[in-house]
Parts: sequence; structure tokens; C-alpha cells
Amino acid sequence: MVQKIKKRRYVIGNWKMNPQFPAEAKRIVDEVKKISKKLVRTSVVLLPPAAFLGQCLGTRGDTIYDVGVQNIFYEESGSYTGEISADMVKNLGCTYVLAGHSERRKMGETDVVVAKKLASALRAGLTTVVCVGENERDSQGAYLEPLREQIQKSLEGIVRKDLKNLIIAYEPVWAIGAKEAMTSALIYEMTIFIKKVLSDLFEQEDAVKVPILYGGSVNFRNAAEIISQGQVDGLLVGRESVNPPGFVELLKVVDEIQ
Repeated sequence: MVQKIKKRRYVIGNWKMNPQFPAEAKRIVDEVKKISKKLVRTSVVLLPPAAFLGQCLGTRGDTIYDVGVQNIFYEESGSYTGEISADMVKNLGCTYVLAGHSERRKMGETDVVVAKKLASALRAGLTTVVCVGENERDSQGAYLEPLREQIQKSLEGIVRKDLKNLIIAYEPVWAIGAKEAMTSALIYEMTIFIKKVLSDLFEQEDAVKVPILYGGSVNFRNAAEIISQGQVDGLLVGRESVNPPGFVELLKVVDEIQ
């Protein structure tokens, strides 16, 4: 497992249901492997489809990147055809889990289910990235209360000691796949809001240490501004993470931020 260095930024590549061939997956991994050796301020995490975990886990060597999965089931074992458990992915060598991505929520995954998956992942000792975000915005700020409720319910049941293995990824649904990312000023406002919600749930001293990432139309052109002015601890990257030239350039840009 990669040792977490204090103040490191996170770049988490969510491949979603891409690419289509093992050779393409290996090509992405090879490029990440080369660049990861040169990074000094950035922790890289790859979240491939389960079918390509072998390509990611089998070629890490001594490079500084971690591997995780895009989804788990909350039960430890049993008659759950098509599902994988937290212990299974841990025993493979994975260290991260994504929970509550907007695309999973759109398919019917509720906050209650997200909380169960989070609890299962934490029991297995996996770092869990919980995705939250509003579907739409309004000028009156009515979206804030539903977002607060989403965060509270998605984290229900976890305790103070669990925070060390928790990451929050803020991904406004309306910004995913858009031509432009959310403005850095608005991202900063939302970062403060999320930290306030966490502080209401837990001790402020611990809550402010939980990394907050941004996801939604991120690329190498806007990454530096999002992190520097949005005051986030890293990025959850979708389509750019399966574009090797763009992803490598994004990693370079993030690593150069002082």
C-alpha cells in the first residue's frame, strides 16, 4: 500500500466503463506508471472496471499509485450474483473504494445503501471516496439543504476514528460532462460548506482533516485553478483519466502546484 504523505494532493482516475480492450487498459497503466515515478506532491489512484484490475495491480512495481474499485456490495459474502465484497477487493491488493457516484445514484442507489457500502469498506480497512453533489442549482440556495441531508445520510453510522479513511468527492451532477467545470469561486464556497457539515457531524479538529476533492469536467487546462483557487485537496477525474496524454499532463500540472 502506498504511504500517504502529509499535504499530498489526490488525483483519482475513475475509468467508468472504459476502455474496451485489455491492451488499452495496459497502455493507460504504462503511462501512469512512468509519470508516477516523478511525482512528489501527488497521490494517484486508479479506479478501473473490475475486469481490468489485473492490468492495474499486476504492473505497479515500486511506483506510487494505488488501485481501487468503482463499486462494492455491502455484504461480506453470500448469494449475491454479480456483486463483489470489500474483503475480496482488499485481498486482491486494492486500497480504495468509490461509493455513491452520481451515476450509481441515478441507477437507484440511495443514501442508505451508500452508508452501508461505506461501513463495509471501512471495516475492511479501505479508504473510501464518498461522492456527493446536487442535481441542479438555483439562485436562492435551495440546493444546500438537500446536499446537507445527502452528506449526513451517506455518512450515517461512521464514527470519529473512521474519518482517517474517508475522502469526500464533491461532484455537482449538472457539471459532469459539461463543456466547462464549475467556477473555482463556487467550488471554494462548496468546499467550505461541506467542511461545515462535517464539523457539525464530528469534532471540527477531525472534520477539517477529511480531504475534499472536486469532480466534474476536469482536465489539464483547468486542474491548477480548481485546486489553487477552489481550495480542494485533489480531483476526481472521469473521461480525462482514460486519455493517457491528457491525464499525464494533468498529473504534471497538479504536481507543480506549490
